[in-house]
Amino acid sequence: MIEQQAERLWTYEEPLRFFGFEIGRIMSVIRLSSGGLFVQSPAALTTDLRSALDDLGEGRFVASASKLHGHLYMEQYRDAYPDAELLAAPGLPARRPDLRFDQLLGETPDPRWAPDIDQVAIAGNRWLTELAYFHRPSRTVILGDVGYHIGEQSPLKTRLMARVFGVYKQVGPTVDYRLTIKNRATLRRAVQDVLSWDFDRVVPGHGEIVETGGKRAVIDGFDWLL
Repeated sequence: MIEQQAERLWTYEEPLRFFGFEIGRIMSVIRLSSGGLFVQSPAALTTDLRSALDDLGEGRFVASASKLHGHLYMEQYRDAYPDAELLAAPGLPARRPDLRFDQLLGETPDPRWAPDIDQVAIAGNRWLTELAYFHRPSRTVILGDVGYHIGEQSPLKTRLMARVFGVYKQVGPTVDYRLTIKNRATLRRAVQDVLSWDFDRVVPGHGEIVETGGKRAVIDGFDWLL
């Protein structure tokens, strides 16, 4: 079910098919110093997952990575945890007018999670702004669609797709994201802000976790930009 990656950091992987390719999706769960849980890119809240989360703490903040990544099940967490706050990435309130969001995320982390988590808004793409997170205690960067990392454990069909889209065995966005960049300087600054963090592990939005050597993996994955 939930796999512990480090002290106060867990991940949960669920299947996800995209145009017939199994790319999977990763949810991250951080127990804050205050004791509540910060849930990034929430998965479907099944009975088993709810039980596992309850063993870790109380859901306090539920965040999407972008308007496309990690928003589908946010309402389930509000129903399960009445005091939980839903955090919206740029563009998500317009995409999900059925939800009431408590905060629109940007460059500055809220003081309630800032002691544990830093964040950067990765902008510069024509259609998508995404939030990257840094869990300081475990030196872990958490990404969404700007951080595919398809490796050898993926199905053959998915590995072939990843080669075509430029995300096989490297951390980065797919080629269609690169083709819709409107401001390379803005995107470059955001990636450099991510690289300024002292991290070693990378939790991608899709694919396999980079347990160590994550900073080099991000540098290599964004060499076309940097």
